Amino acid sequence: MRRVRHVLGISGGKDSAALAIYMRENYPELDIEYYTSDTGKELEATYNLIENLENYLGKEIYKLPVLSDESLNPFDHFIKMYNGYLPGNISRWCTKKLKLEPFEKYVGDDLVISYVGIRGDEDREGYISRKSNIQSIFPFRKNMFSEDVTTKFLGNNNIPNVFNFYATLDLGEKKERIFEVINEEISINFSQSQKLNILLDLGVKEYNHAVFHFLKTTDYPLSQEVEFPLVDNEDLLVRDDIFRILEDSGVGVPEYYKAIEFEVNGKKSTYARSRSGCFFCFYQQKIEWVWLYEQHPDLFFKAMEYEKDGYTWIQDESLAELVKSERIEKIKEEYIKRKERKQSKAQSPYLLDILEDAEGEGCASCFI
Repeated sequence: MRRVRHVLGISGGKDSAALAIYMRENYPELDIEYYTSDTGKELEATYNLIENLENYLGKEIYKLPVLSDESLNPFDHFIKMYNGYLPGNISRWCTKKLKLEPFEKYVGDDLVISYVGIRGDEDREGYISRKSNIQSIFPFRKNMFSEDVTTKFLGNNNIPNVFNFYATLDLGEKKERIFEVINEEISINFSQSQKLNILLDLGVKEYNHAVFHFLKTTDYPLSQEVEFPLVDNEDLLVRDDIFRILEDSGVGVPEYYKAIEFEVNGKKSTYARSRSGCFFCFYQQKIEWVWLYEQHPDLFFKAMEYEKDGYTWIQDESLAELVKSERIEKIKEEYIKRKERKQSKAQSPYLLDILEDAEGEGCASCFI
């Protein structure tokens, strides 16, 4: 049996931080390595969170990337390489160079289980490495396995094996229904998602154990593990759980998630930042750029310094244009109107209703 490394990346955001705490509390027997990809352009609150986590975990959080050129921080190192070409939706070189490549270099060719903090109330898939030695696990979701594993496990050609894997388990009175679902082939009228959800509803632990048996027949890193404690995990954690974990642990919620009041044309509202990541992240909403300008003007003007020769952080306007008083007023008014359309949703000191829109955007490897 080859040794398997267990790793967990800390983005500086709430979900990855909560996952680190969750794993420490619930699975202390796992020797998890923690790492963070420091772009050199994070908010101070992000660095504070990482320091608090290190104190809580009692472990160093390894800092990536490691560059030979120590005269520049990571982002400025690569902006120099790209001759000032800013990253954006089309060319997301920041994710590749500052997140993915450093991570894959860090783990090398070792067998790795990578724990990812995508929640049970999110409908998206996290980063899945193309390297066969890295396997992603999602402890907060009902289905903790990645899409590639699910597709192979539930494939029509694997039905006899799935039947046999389940046959080793104590299924009780659900046995007949489970085997009925297993034997139904995926088709236009019966999707993989439908089959998966029915099996999960019939028993998350049973599904996990069957998949773990299946993985023993593959080259995935989990095939090398004699046992895996998360197969008995039936937790499903959503956004409210994440904030509770952070508060209860004493690590705390990063300040940039907390609502700050503002007023425009007699109307009051609140704004905050919806994500971790670089202070000039191009995935920010325009109201978040306004937040940055008003709460951290020094960082806003640093972001402005990168804009030149037609390169701008926002596709349709420059920061110099956005910072004009009449433009800020309009952005705030539009933001308030958008919030008013969502009044039926629960309000939160962390702007959870607005976060719902923003969290689905961006690179999972940056913001989980």
